[in-house]
Amino acid sequence: MSKQNTTLDIIKEFVESILKALGYRGEARKRTWHQHVVPYEDGWAVRREGNKRITSKHRKQSTAINKAKTLAKRYDADVIIHRASGEIRERISYKED
Repeated sequence: MSKQNTTLDIIKEFVESILKALGYRGEARKRTWHQHVVPYEDGWAVRREGNKRITSKHRKQSTAINKAKTLAKRYDADVIIHRASGEIRERISYKED
């Protein structure tokens, strides 16, 4: 049994060294529920942070902001509001501290 444990330890160390070399840190990166209000086509969209697809699209920025606030409150997240140029205008936090 000790020989089998030694073999498993060697394999484990080998796999860990490969993962470390590839940049794996050992813990999974947790996705957030932060909602971004971004310019989209002829209007505005709400997009969850990290998503390529939009959650919803709106004609007015104020409507998109209200939708993003509703989602952020539900998930204790932030709303990040962007300008038409794409830069961040404002950040509103709904996290429970």
